Amino acid sequence: MSRDSSPQFSVCAILFCGLLFPQTAPTAEGRGLQVESRTTAAETSSANARPILVELFTSEGCSSCPPADALLERMDSSQPVAGAQLIVLSEHVDYWDHDGWKDPNSSPALTERQMAYVRALGLKTAYTPQIIVDGTSEMRANDPLQVKLFQEAAATPKVPVRIGDVSVDAGNPSVLRTRIEADGNSGKHNADVYVAVALDHVESQVLHGENGGRRLTHVAVVLQLTKIGKLAKGTSFGEAVQLKLKPGTDPKNVRIVAFVQESGPGRLLGAALRKPAS
Repeated sequence: MSRDSSPQFSVCAILFCGLLFPQTAPTAEGRGLQVESRTTAAETSSANARPILVELFTSEGCSSCPPADALLERMDSSQPVAGAQLIVLSEHVDYWDHDGWKDPNSSPALTERQMAYVRALGLKTAYTPQIIVDGTSEMRANDPLQVKLFQEAAATPKVPVRIGDVSVDAGNPSVLRTRIEADGNSGKHNADVYVAVALDHVESQVLHGENGGRRLTHVAVVLQLTKIGKLAKGTSFGEAVQLKLKPGTDPKNVRIVAFVQESGPGRLLGAALRKPAS
């Protein structure tokens, strides 16, 4: 969908000036972005930390997006929120693709997911970069209230979600198999169970458009996001899943994220992250 032909989309609406958390140390780059050095997301135990789902809607065609991409990478690697596991997803929208550079990671399905948030949250428009936390809140990186937002998300009880061992099919390396489980839903509403297949690390040489000539890096780039079932009120969920990778995808560069979210999309009820065995 054209950004120019539709009032739904605005141009690079947020400048990411910094991200501040208590007990932080400054980084060497990135417009003053600040985080505390901790273990990586893949090494953080979901059994000891409450998950917070952080979704970044971004595009390689947007000149304001690279600082947000760097911010997401720092969240993922440094895990700056005590008692929480930030589970990040980089979701590349496609409405910038007509402006001189087609983002190879973009997807109309992710654009539609962003528009669903616009409707559910009563926002005026979609834009890039945009960060949604736990399905219910926008995060503006230069807003001091961001600390309170993460603290509240970390303090919110979550439904335990588990991803079983992720194995690569011996006969077909493009197929991953695992099992997704979620404990009973005590909420008032049914919820959807999703599985995302994301690339740990992506590098891209942008040749044209607003970022022409820049080499960009991304983390947790969503390749596919699939609704695999429902978590009904008062019940648990368990299902074996088969995930097909695009040809040429290295399974060692993949992470699996499973999450439970009220329909809408709405409030996050639980999430988990797992990587295939090396």
